[in-house]
Amino acid sequence: MGEAAVRIVLANMNDLAIHETRFLCGVTLEVAFLKDELMRLQAYLKDADTKWRSGNARVAIWRSQIRDTSYEAENVIEAADYMEKRNRLKKGFMGAISRYASLPSDLVTLHKIGIEIQRVRRKLSEIFQSADRLKIVMDSTTVVEDESPQDFSLVHQYYEDDVVMVGFQDEHKQIVDKLVDNEKMLSVVAIVAMGGAGKTTLARKVYTSSRIKEHFEILAWVTVSQTFKGIDLLKDILKQVVEDRDEPTSIDQMNEYEVRKKMSDLLLQKRYLVALDDVWEANTWKQMNKTVQAFPDVYNGSRILLTTRKNNVSNHIKMRTIVHALQGLDEEQSWKLFSSKALPSYRRYATSDLDDFEQVGKKIAKKCEGLPLALTVLGGHLSKNFNTQAWSNLLLGWPLTDSMQMMRELIYRSYKDLPNHYLRSCFIYLAAFPEDYVISVPVLIDLWIAENFIPHKPNHILEETAHEYVTELAQRNLVQVVHRSSVHGWIEKIRIHDILRNWCIEEARQDGFLDVIDKTTGQTGASSAEIMIPHRSCFQTLSGQIVPATPKVRTVLGFGLSSASLPKLRFLRVLHIENSSLKDLYMIIDGCIHLRCLRLRKCKHVKLPSSIGNLLYLQTIDLRGTTFNSVVPYSLWDIPTLRHVYLSDEFSPPPPTMRVHQQQQKEIRTFELILTSVGTKFRYRDMAIYLGQMKQLTTFSLIMEPISAEIISIFANMPHLVDIYLVKFCVINKLSAEFPQSLRRLVVEADAITEDPMPVIEKLPCLVVLELSGYKGHTMCCSAQGFSRLQELALTAFSTAEWKIEVGSMPKLSRMTLRYCECMSRLPQGLLHLPNLGYLKLEHMPQIAEDDNMLRALMQKGCEVKWNR
Repeated sequence: MGEAAVRIVLANMNDLAIHETRFLCGVTLEVAFLKDELMRLQAYLKDADTKWRSGNARVAIWRSQIRDTSYEAENVIEAADYMEKRNRLKKGFMGAISRYASLPSDLVTLHKIGIEIQRVRRKLSEIFQSADRLKIVMDSTTVVEDESPQDFSLVHQYYEDDVVMVGFQDEHKQIVDKLVDNEKMLSVVAIVAMGGAGKTTLARKVYTSSRIKEHFEILAWVTVSQTFKGIDLLKDILKQVVEDRDEPTSIDQMNEYEVRKKMSDLLLQKRYLVALDDVWEANTWKQMNKTVQAFPDVYNGSRILLTTRKNNVSNHIKMRTIVHALQGLDEEQSWKLFSSKALPSYRRYATSDLDDFEQVGKKIAKKCEGLPLALTVLGGHLSKNFNTQAWSNLLLGWPLTDSMQMMRELIYRSYKDLPNHYLRSCFIYLAAFPEDYVISVPVLIDLWIAENFIPHKPNHILEETAHEYVTELAQRNLVQVVHRSSVHGWIEKIRIHDILRNWCIEEARQDGFLDVIDKTTGQTGASSAEIMIPHRSCFQTLSGQIVPATPKVRTVLGFGLSSASLPKLRFLRVLHIENSSLKDLYMIIDGCIHLRCLRLRKCKHVKLPSSIGNLLYLQTIDLRGTTFNSVVPYSLWDIPTLRHVYLSDEFSPPPPTMRVHQQQQKEIRTFELILTSVGTKFRYRDMAIYLGQMKQLTTFSLIMEPISAEIISIFANMPHLVDIYLVKFCVINKLSAEFPQSLRRLVVEADAITEDPMPVIEKLPCLVVLELSGYKGHTMCCSAQGFSRLQELALTAFSTAEWKIEVGSMPKLSRMTLRYCECMSRLPQGLLHLPNLGYLKLEHMPQIAEDDNMLRALMQKGCEVKWNR
């Protein structure tokens, strides 16, 4: 990571506007010298990395000094660039002066910057002298790493998200049979196997199978892991059990007794299946059932499904328990799984020497000892190194160690094989997320961009390149795909296997890249942290004063922090906190001029400083689900670099006299606002005027009640919009005919839409997903050639009695959901003309009988029909 740090710093220096600074005089020349020395330094780092890996402690210190000095160089250069940005944004008389002459305060700052640069250059000179003493050799052959992953053009055509259930078909059936057997007593089915054996994969397939969904009335899944708290697990389960959408918020406020009592009352009424994934401790069941029995036994065939690595876990559950010891894959199954990853179909068709690959590949698959994780990770690695010599070399150098050590070495091999240092940084950054955490890809991408892990590429926006990186990691099976967007085709949610995550944590700590501190598990910085002080810190389940390893920390991430406080961190670039209570936050971020990403999700008692507009590098601000002690300052809208804005309560639109900065019009791409309550003095017109200036938006989401009908008029000047969410209008007479032609997803919820919306919406050429609620008209028509690309349609609370679907309409529609359309006494005949309709879900549709002729005809055509009365 020493080389990666220098390269990323250099890339950021190229991006800074420092070369445009008219009044920097000699400082500009100093910056150029500094950049040259950093570039020269890179040539030493490959040899240094090899010696450091071999255990040379002096080289480790040298690498640490390189990284620290690189970051110091970036900080001082950015301080100069910040001064220039600030002067360009000044208004009035002083602004005019600062643009044409150097103010005295600027001269003082420039002098300090010049001294700092000289100090950094002296440190670099000492580092070069140390390289000679340590006999670190300059690499004269500069290797240019690829800036983009390979084979990306094949991703959407060939990549499959689901892990192949190779070898698990019989075990899948056995476990399902055990869960739905005739035994009435509450019972446990425990899947036991070592890490990487496929326990969770098998359990998820069981949990989502049609037999399970039909048999059980209530389903809930939680991941226990090593850091579990009984009350938090119970709250997660209860949120899945309750039917009221608004109730999960109140669950967070319940005490332990209230949670247990409510869950017990709800589960008493129905047959349930609760899945407990990755149970580590033998007393887990006891902790979850103390005081009040949260999982009552009413002799109706309810079940508990759990997965664990430890045989003794199931012995401590005092009820009927069936242990299913998961076996490793045999040679045939191992080869089938390995080849599906290493030799996908597009490779097979284009390979002339397929027999040679198969001969070597079968030997490699056998070496993996039946572990699905090893087979998939290694298969993904070899699919990117597609030549028989590379495969043979791997076989010859196979590690002669136990299974877990073998896994570690295979992961390291895959990590080193990633095509560039940017992608390696992106992968190891996943260590920052808690165990079994479902990672939102848009959130992850915002963090990567803020960390400068995503390089600028010609004709690519940063987010596009980042999505390619996510796909590359998925292709290599280094992350698991949880959800893929039907609108965009890209991956939206991922998770990382705990074995891969543990490896990332160790690698990140050893290299001083990131430290993970978790009081629950006792995980703290490794001894190597004394040498390689981490400039990124992740805190989990902690309280009290939280102190990073260095006051120069660049990144702080926090999850589940209780009444925590941070010191003032001058060089902070990323602050990402979730489900936490922070003290004096406004003091922490005040003056953090380098801050790129400020994300406070579901936090309490937050106050933002009025000076937030001084954060001139801020790209993302995410305050969703956070409660405030003050309003969001207007100065936020002075920031020219904002790209993604997610706001919630305590938002007030700026006055109409305040315009969006011209640069901001070019940058801001996402705007989401969620207001749980709107006062009578809320200025709808001001908001419409202000938002209408954001002409580069791609995603717009407004969730409040009520929404003013004026909002619809703003979309005419937003030609790049792809996603629109509008919840909730009172009455809309007519949906605008001026929605942008680029629109791919449209969600509109209203108490009443008075005119048929289909004639307007069906003409949108790119629309893929449509969700509408509240149409009160008697008739509705979808005309021929309408909705040419629509794939998913959901209609809620429609009072339509007659719905006509002409032949040729919605040719690509595959999924349809109808909810609370109580006036619809029969389904439209035109459904039979939809060639790709494969799934129809009916929720609370009392007028439609289950033996409806149309439903029978659809099922005969192969359409799956789901009912929810």
